[in-house]
Amino acid sequence: MLPKTTQEDRREIDIQTLAPGDVRTGKPSRKAWLVLAIAVIAVATLLISGIWSRVKAGATLRLETAQAALPAVSVVSPKQTAPTDEIILPGNVQPFITSPIYARTNGYLKKWYFDIGAHVKQGQLLAVIETPEVDQQLQQARSNLLTAQANLELASITKTRYQGLLKSNAVSQQDVDNAVGTYNANKSIVEADKAAVEQYSALVSFEKIYAPFDGVITARNTDIGDLINSGSSTGVKTDLFHIAQPGKLRVYVNVPEEYSQGIKVGMTANLSLAEFPARKFQGTLVRTAEDINVTTRTLLIEVDVENPKGSLLTGSYAEVHLAVPTQASTFLLPVNALLFRSEGLCVGIVKDGKVTLNPVTPGHDFGNEIEIVSGLKATDQIIVNPPDSIVSGQGVQIVQATLPGEVK
Repeated sequence: MLPKTTQEDRREIDIQTLAPGDVRTGKPSRKAWLVLAIAVIAVATLLISGIWSRVKAGATLRLETAQAALPAVSVVSPKQTAPTDEIILPGNVQPFITSPIYARTNGYLKKWYFDIGAHVKQGQLLAVIETPEVDQQLQQARSNLLTAQANLELASITKTRYQGLLKSNAVSQQDVDNAVGTYNANKSIVEADKAAVEQYSALVSFEKIYAPFDGVITARNTDIGDLINSGSSTGVKTDLFHIAQPGKLRVYVNVPEEYSQGIKVGMTANLSLAEFPARKFQGTLVRTAEDINVTTRTLLIEVDVENPKGSLLTGSYAEVHLAVPTQASTFLLPVNALLFRSEGLCVGIVKDGKVTLNPVTPGHDFGNEIEIVSGLKATDQIIVNPPDSIVSGQGVQIVQATLPGEVK
């Protein structure tokens, strides 16, 4: 251990060797304070950052826990329908004019000239019937007429002679009156016999069957030698032919009652047939029955279609497409978006994360989609496959949003 004097001397020497500016005082310098402040700030920052991250992690955990507790739902936007609805209905294609051809006299078929599928003109001879009884009756009527005409001529001469003799009082007035009466009676007989001759002549003319209009023979129900009963007789009537006019067709359609108000004369209708898969035939609605059938609750309408080339065959089945104006704009929803509650049909609408059960009025059912007449807006988000336990005000989270018009 050094002596005390030596240590004190060394301390003095060290102090003398230091520069005047390097002499340290007992108070800390500004640099020391700055370093201390930076250290404190760094420690505080680390503490605050750690606490904030823990707070944020806790809040995130609570939010995720709350969201996980909310039911997950898929939503769909309603699809707005067009201002017109195209309805497709079955139609029966019939000729514009069709008629069975009956005989007006009894006899046997002597000859026919046209078979099925033949195109005939108005007035063409179709068949001839043999009627020997009518021919004899006509001959007898003509003979009776000749006899009556001879008696009338004799009565006329007698009447004229007696009227001349009356002037000279050669005959009595009674004789003149008898002569005039005989003349008048014979004149009436002549008129009656003329009518009989005309009647039998008409019956004889019915032996020849003529086409009543231009058309196509669609059926021939008789053959040579068949017994023909006249259409005016009380027995079984024989329709010899069926003739149809296919140049213009009538299509009869039964329209459901709910579309009846949109059916107007003059509307355009398109026909599609299975035998013409890529072709449409245009027609015009020309008349309606103006009456709802109480059995079928439908309105009978007639659509006329021009068929100049005969492409369409009468009796065909066709699908008739009608664009019927709707009364108001409606929406389409998938059927699995509906809720059936005791208070009525409703849907679940999501707004601001909350569910609102909104009553709706259904329209037409299209299978996987249903028309909603009222109770919806285009911007609504409708829950698809909603749980039965869902209630108004319940919080939900949307996991899938379907585009308008898509059905999942």
